[in-house]
Amino acid sequence: MERACCLYLGLGEAMDEIAWQPSGKEIRMWNSGQTWKLFDLGAESVERYGFPYLMFHRADLHQLLVDAVRAEKSNAIHLNAFCTGCSQDDSSVTLHLKGQDDVTGDALIGADGAHSNIRRTLFGEEDKSFSGLLAWRGIIDANDLPDGLVRPVGTNWVGPGGHIVHYFVRHGALLNFVGILEKDSWTVESWTARGTTEECLADFDGWHDTVHTMIKNIDIPYKWALMRREPMERWTEGRITLLGDACHAMVPMLAQGAVMAIEDGMVLARCVEKYGAEVEAGLQRYEALRLERTARTIRGSNDNADRFHNSQLGDPVVAQKYVDTEWQPDKVRERYDWLFTYDATAVEV
Repeated sequence: MERACCLYLGLGEAMDEIAWQPSGKEIRMWNSGQTWKLFDLGAESVERYGFPYLMFHRADLHQLLVDAVRAEKSNAIHLNAFCTGCSQDDSSVTLHLKGQDDVTGDALIGADGAHSNIRRTLFGEEDKSFSGLLAWRGIIDANDLPDGLVRPVGTNWVGPGGHIVHYFVRHGALLNFVGILEKDSWTVESWTARGTTEECLADFDGWHDTVHTMIKNIDIPYKWALMRREPMERWTEGRITLLGDACHAMVPMLAQGAVMAIEDGMVLARCVEKYGAEVEAGLQRYEALRLERTARTIRGSNDNADRFHNSQLGDPVVAQKYVDTEWQPDKVRERYDWLFTYDATAVEV
């Protein structure tokens, strides 16, 4: 849980300054707009899990963490370097950089994302496959939307072959939009590939007018192909380990990708602190503590992809029964309680 980690680091107040707190979460039918309340994310979340459910612009959360690191050590972060690989011996690790001098240290943490060169150096090419899903994403200025069009809750529209998630960030100033649908004509896994408003509208043809109004107000619609990956059985080799998307990238169906990386960082830091000079033992302990949880999150994300896009959602009568069954309270708790009750600051290392 991001807030637990930030409180542990003394960053709770800074986090509150950049967060948006929704009052709840709801499911909506793709074409009719029919709405089901999923669960309360305010007082009920605090009562059940000890913390509110907060939403952020990713860049704001990055900046918060960057500022905290630089407050500890002003020159800790070095930019404009491209990793080409790494090597190690019994006492050190060397990071190889394109066009720059190598860097040597006691350990290396490959937090270099889904296309990790550190992972490739250790384990070769990854085993991934195109999921058959295309994701559209974009940011909308809340002032550009009609008053009352979007309620102050996290919303998930579900339909046959697609779903949409949207929620506010920056204290409600911006609306984050992610629309995912089954489509095999785009297979590029990139966060920077631009699409067009017309393409996005066409992909969600027949969806509710509210969806189309949101799409028309996206500043720049980006599109990226979603890849399925099976959980890695190991991601540590000697004095080198991986973190976050470098070892457990997943489809964005549980909203846990960034959370897993933050939890990884917390558990890793605590292991390094405990094991000290026993670098390899500390990295192995970190991996052992994170294997089961991250694997379960990957599988849960894959399962949600099938749940959100079920063909039964195309028939209004059948869709009502499907939503009532799949999102009834006991099933919701089964899918989410194990996620939200975990505390990376309290795991025994």
